[in-house]
Amino acid sequence: MDYGKMGAPKRGKNAPKHDEHNAKGTSKNPYGTKTPKAELLARMKAAAEAKKSDK
Repeated sequence: MDYGKMGAPKRGKNAPKHDEHNAKGTSKNPYGTKTPKAELLARMKAAAEAKKSDK
């Protein structure tokens, strides 16, 4: 087999082939909004409490 004749793989164009469903700047994920850390901690505590009460 002559590996020299195979050619190199084509380089990417540095762009996705499709749009992401949650891309930055869309209605589902607008720019500048971030879920507050307090909200995340409250969800984590509620999940831990639910897991502890299940046992």
